[in-house]
Amino acid sequence: MTKKKITVAVSGLNNTDNPGPGIPVVRGIRESKEFDARIIGFAYENLEPGIYLHDIIDKTYQIPYPSAGIEPLMQRLEYINSIEKIDVIIPNFDAELFSFMKCADDLKKMNIHTFLPTHEQFEERQKSNLPDFGKKYGVNVPFSRPIFGENEIFGLTADFTYPLLVKGKYYDAYVAYNPEQVRMYFNKIVSKWGLPIIIQEFVHGTEVNVIALGDGKGNTIGAVPMRKQYITDKGKAWGGITLDDMNMLDLTHKIIGQTKWRGGMELELIKTNNNELFLIEINPRIPAWVYLAVGAGQNLPEALVKLALGEEVKPYESYDVGKMFVRYSMDMIVNLEEFEKLSMNGEL
Repeated sequence: MTKKKITVAVSGLNNTDNPGPGIPVVRGIRESKEFDARIIGFAYENLEPGIYLHDIIDKTYQIPYPSAGIEPLMQRLEYINSIEKIDVIIPNFDAELFSFMKCADDLKKMNIHTFLPTHEQFEERQKSNLPDFGKKYGVNVPFSRPIFGENEIFGLTADFTYPLLVKGKYYDAYVAYNPEQVRMYFNKIVSKWGLPIIIQEFVHGTEVNVIALGDGKGNTIGAVPMRKQYITDKGKAWGGITLDDMNMLDLTHKIIGQTKWRGGMELELIKTNNNELFLIEINPRIPAWVYLAVGAGQNLPEALVKLALGEEVKPYESYDVGKMFVRYSMDMIVNLEEFEKLSMNGEL
């Protein structure tokens, strides 16, 4: 079968100790049996490792930070598209999703396809809205509330007992055992992601995760549950194993069915000693451990590309249980000329 030639642009090339999903997404697309893809990388900083993985990324362009607004992003995308003729864009950072969602109709006019959550779906799963999400859809969610200033910290004991979780609106989560630690983490997260800070009840149990893909009509195209086996000090999975857990899959199907979720998602869950599942977070995009799903038999990046192009996608019916992933680090040797070229020209 002749593979269809397409051009796919991805962000999230920061494959560091806090890895972005870009490189594993590309690995899945590279292994597609249907697509022969030219891969364009979108980078925000010139030291994102994926930029220099030339066997994985064909060409990289720097794009403006989400804080710059929609207009500079669209101008940049119009320039890049005039050269590359992009078919599909897969944004992989929470913080940039809003911009790409706003641009989706304009991108479609340029024959660039995306497959992203709706604005309503994106907003109602925000960490600050998660308690209401739980009530609306009948899902166990730990009690949480946003705070907007340090003056609120010492009053938290009215609603919470220690330990508790201190979370940023996009990224970062820390367990705090006293008000001083809350204050320290509050300032640390605010400096990176701004307000509000989310305070969440700490639920004792095992952290488990599900990667899933919804077709926007209530159907689950794929879902793979995983337990982290090795966790970094940033809380990132450096190793994990696929699980045979129907309760996790049933919850995933329930959430996607009720919300009609569109695109990739990650459910972060706590499984208690009584086998109850508490939803602690919904990440509205493909997570960085997506290659485990590919290795277990569900090539979700390929399926996402097909959905973006409007092609029919049959749901995956199974995956391999007991498949493991273990991350590793390696040093790349990069010529200074490449670094300078990207810094000066904004593309490599």
